[in-house]
Amino acid sequence: MTTYRRVVLANRPKGKATLENFRLEDTPVPDLGDGQFLVRTIWLSLDPYMRGRMDDGPSYADPVKVDETMTAGAVGEVIASRNARFAVGTIVVGAFGWADHAISDGEGVLAITGDEVPISTALGVLGMPGHTAWIGLNTILEAQPGETIVVSAATGAVGSLVGQLARLKGLRTIGVAGGADKCAHAVDTLGFDACVDHRSGDAKDLRAAIAAEAPDGVDCYFENVGGKTQAAVLPLMNTFGRIAVCGLIAWYSGQNLDQGLITPAVMRKILVSRLRVRGYIIFDHWDTYGAFRKEVAPLVAKGDVTYKEDVTDGLENAPQAFLNLLEGGNFGKQLVRVGADPT
Repeated sequence: MTTYRRVVLANRPKGKATLENFRLEDTPVPDLGDGQFLVRTIWLSLDPYMRGRMDDGPSYADPVKVDETMTAGAVGEVIASRNARFAVGTIVVGAFGWADHAISDGEGVLAITGDEVPISTALGVLGMPGHTAWIGLNTILEAQPGETIVVSAATGAVGSLVGQLARLKGLRTIGVAGGADKCAHAVDTLGFDACVDHRSGDAKDLRAAIAAEAPDGVDCYFENVGGKTQAAVLPLMNTFGRIAVCGLIAWYSGQNLDQGLITPAVMRKILVSRLRVRGYIIFDHWDTYGAFRKEVAPLVAKGDVTYKEDVTDGLENAPQAFLNLLEGGNFGKQLVRVGADPT
């Protein structure tokens, strides 16, 4: 093999991301250096945070450079190696990017062994999204049995696990999702006590629907989206309520800015209700990843925690799948199947 395929950032978006912002190209495969290995990508993860990496403004991580491979986590198979820790045939997960092959020195790469679950789960329910859910519920929200939690993007990769773990902890769990099918999945499959369709009206209508399912108010809000969902939930927060700010996807492309509450109203609610609002990035919590997997992997293996994957085939289709994700078009964890899965 002399070349591999990758998707690069062709130019920076102006507002909404489009297909023109991406380019699929063939690139020469460099020779392996000492300590390096070559990975054949099997599963590629698509996540909302990638939209922020396409811009060059200040953020918690460096942006993707124009003409550089789009960043992403992926699961792959080692097919050539000059690294004693990663033998040929090892299945690994790491930040390999939007590419069908990648070279790594092993930094930040984990071998996947011993789990009685599909290897794709290392990118979803047992990967970064799952870890994000676990930290948000337990460390950021400090959710307690008997409390009421509202979870936005309730059927997404993060929100779906937040809801299931909250249910197992004994919370009343209310989801917000887009469409009747997603709401039904949240209740019937994921075990949410209720789920409200954010497409059924404006923020006032959404607030009334959530209030009907939370007669004692909301103690914990897991924030994934911003927009009118945030405007609906915030007034319902109980005194000393907690909000975990994980994502704000409704505003990532500079859209829907008219749907949120104005800043004075937000700050007054935080003040008078003594709310604790904390944003968090999962990179700050990698030291807890082992504890997360120890708790959640057995739940997944036994079926006590379920998950849903939305699979697109072919690296060339990753850009369109990503754009669909940003519009809420995915149903479950968005993955791209890049190569054959030997497991």
